[in-house]
Amino acid sequence: MSNPIEMGLVKLLGIRVVETSADLVRLEWDVTPDHHQPYGIVHGGVHCTAIETAASVGAALWFGDRGRVVGVSNQTDFLRAVSEGTLAAVATPIHRGRSQQLWLVEITDEQHRLIARGQVRLQNLTPS
Repeated sequence: MSNPIEMGLVKLLGIRVVETSADLVRLEWDVTPDHHQPYGIVHGGVHCTAIETAASVGAALWFGDRGRVVGVSNQTDFLRAVSEGTLAAVATPIHRGRSQQLWLVEITDEQHRLIARGQVRLQNLTPS
């Protein structure tokens, strides 16, 4: 079976998993015209996808075999328009509790400028 992180929408967008642990996740992708909205800049949904993916991977690794995690909130701010180059999303935990986790994700460009910033709240689900 394929790596579940690198399939579906993530694969379609060309997002690469660079580093994963329970404390930090790093994703990268090369911006192409396929990522653009009609004004020629990266669509906000691409940023939201990368943010949700990075946070979910880290949260799942931390929660491990205790169960599954699912996103319940994704709040993303778009700070700088981008139309080309390579972007990186780095996720780190803010809070990890019994029932929920909160992760911060920052997207930067090749000059390390902050492009977008998001927080994802995830629910920890344990088997019934």
